[in-house]
Amino acid sequence: MLLTNRQLFFKHVALPAHVTDPPEIVKAEGIYLYEKDGRKLIDLVSGVSVSNIGHCHPVVVEAIKQQLEKYMHLMVYGEFIQSPQVMLAARLSENLPDQLQSVYFVNSGSEAVEGALKLAKRVTGRTELVSCKDAYHGSTQGALSVLGNEEMKNAYRPLLPDIRQIRFNSMEDLEQITNRTAAVLIEPIQAEAGIIIPDKTYLPALRERCHEMGALLIFDEIQMGFGRTGSLFAFEQFGVIPDILCLAKAMGGGMPIGAFISSKENMDTLTHHPALGHITTFGGHPVSCAAALASLEVIIEDKLFEQAKPKGELFVNLLQDHPEIVEIRQTGLMLGIELQTEKKTFDLLDLFYKEGLIVDQFLFNYKSFRIAPPLIISEKEIRDISDRIIKCLNQ
Repeated sequence: MLLTNRQLFFKHVALPAHVTDPPEIVKAEGIYLYEKDGRKLIDLVSGVSVSNIGHCHPVVVEAIKQQLEKYMHLMVYGEFIQSPQVMLAARLSENLPDQLQSVYFVNSGSEAVEGALKLAKRVTGRTELVSCKDAYHGSTQGALSVLGNEEMKNAYRPLLPDIRQIRFNSMEDLEQITNRTAAVLIEPIQAEAGIIIPDKTYLPALRERCHEMGALLIFDEIQMGFGRTGSLFAFEQFGVIPDILCLAKAMGGGMPIGAFISSKENMDTLTHHPALGHITTFGGHPVSCAAALASLEVIIEDKLFEQAKPKGELFVNLLQDHPEIVEIRQTGLMLGIELQTEKKTFDLLDLFYKEGLIVDQFLFNYKSFRIAPPLIISEKEIRDISDRIIKCLNQ
């Protein structure tokens, strides 16, 4: 007897958590996912901030097809000049400050963080790494070491030594950054903590403290980059430029790719003593780079980052008066909607699915759920979705 996809899924696919009855998706387009029976679901998670331009955007699909006909994987270590890598690196650099002009392509956000931490140690000759409590930076051992949640870390200790954690938004804790610190790794806006936005003076003070102590400042914009917050990159809103920028998720328009970006001077330290200071077989895969370039062009040409703020504010205006909602934290088209208890939020997810909405909790804030749909969502769709959310809240 032939097994169904569902039976094969539970029999052979390794999972990070227990699931009971996941939907089987056969198609995705725009803001919609389609189940096997034809039922249409609205994606309010965007694959965790991946599908900023929507699923299967035709410009990205066409770019992938064109690159597939030329070549796929060639060779790593910079052995060949590959047009998709060159064009993507140049286009990113055009939209970044002069201090961020050298792009190292990797496969994922975790690997971008790994590369950034290694680069900081190489540049400074120091070992201490500072990160924030309730921060999420990935699940590999180095990224896990700087993650800000002990429950997720304890089973895998010992992790990297010489890690110090400070409180996000705490001016007092900046004193813990010293002349022993190689780098401070921080999200300009904390994502998995439930969308925590810094005070206006915090990031400038952090930048100044790092400068005084000779420590590098690393911004993790893996979730917040590529238009999500209302600007192409979140750091643009705070008047602070990092020494290293980590990107991934929405970068590839649905294809796997990431990058850490710094100055040419900094990045050149990875080329000697030892050579091959950071290497990755599939980083900068030409098909992923072609998709990423196409996605970036869509975001810029269609000014999707300019649309994020008013669309996010429309959600706030439609939902904020509901008595079950304690608080809405919003940056661009990323919202953290906090309810009175964790149980109410958990129960609500099942109601959302019955209403055709895909919604998710945050890793470190169980009282809140996220709204982060593709940036292409329309005002009409936002109003329809808000009506469904209110219906679920009323239940």
